[in-house]
Amino acid sequence: MSARQHTPETPRRRWREAFRRVQPYLFVSPFFVLFAVFGLFPMVFSIGLSLHRWDPAAGLAQMQWVGLDNFRYALLDDDWFSQSLRNTLWIALVSGLPQHLVALPLAWWLHTRLRRLRNLVLGLYFLPFITSTVALSLVFTSMFSKDFGIVNAALGHVLGLAPIDWNQPEYTKIMISLVVFWRYVGWNTVLYLSAMQTVPRDLLEAAALDGARPWQQFIHVVLPLLKPMAYFAVTLTLIGNLQLFEEPFILTGGTGGIDQGGRTAAMHMYRVAFTEGDFGTASAIAWLLFAVMALATWGNNRLLGERKGSA
Repeated sequence: MSARQHTPETPRRRWREAFRRVQPYLFVSPFFVLFAVFGLFPMVFSIGLSLHRWDPAAGLAQMQWVGLDNFRYALLDDDWFSQSLRNTLWIALVSGLPQHLVALPLAWWLHTRLRRLRNLVLGLYFLPFITSTVALSLVFTSMFSKDFGIVNAALGHVLGLAPIDWNQPEYTKIMISLVVFWRYVGWNTVLYLSAMQTVPRDLLEAAALDGARPWQQFIHVVLPLLKPMAYFAVTLTLIGNLQLFEEPFILTGGTGGIDQGGRTAAMHMYRVAFTEGDFGTASAIAWLLFAVMALATWGNNRLLGERKGSA
């Protein structure tokens, strides 16, 4: 009689047990579905596309296998790609290195000198990072105007320089680098300040008792402890600067400037894909740019990364 009473409940219990085992996967499945659709699939499709010649208007059936011809063309025959890559590396170096040379001492000054107003000043420095890139670029476009820009007015008033035409190739990259530096130096300052706040105060007090001045504490105590954060911050700067698009695109009106002095690799990839309609070569350029980022990140890892077995 007892067995007959429990028989109808067995399938329900089995279903509940099966649902209990599957339930965690159901909760995390939205992430995997979105990642597969918007992350993994475009990446795999881009790899295949880089090995084909394809006109999007003709449909997928018209894709033609060309092997490594797209990569060969981008590396050997596309002069605009080589110039855009040189422009990108120049801007990445000129705008990236000063960011950290300024952000490190600035974060130390905020950490040691400002107490009550630290958050307010830090918020002002961080404001450009969260402001719309389009709005910033439009403001700086007017600031760098040859005849009416405040930059030329300041240079003429302070240094007595003649108005500079910032649209000329020799000045376009400088203009873009200044905008990128101004926008991201606050972000790096926040990163370094957060790391400095984790430095044990006992170490600084011991250094002060030994007669170390604040700048000596910064160089000999704080900087070695900031190495992991420096590795992280420089990696973000490398990746971000090597794929610059919005700032140079808006500052040059989407053209790259005179003689393409401001065209970056990301801008060239965009033009090849959506203006020339050559999605195969654009995909090859994307993966070549990824290789440059990987190489730069590897070099940064060799320079600032943790060493196994190091004390």
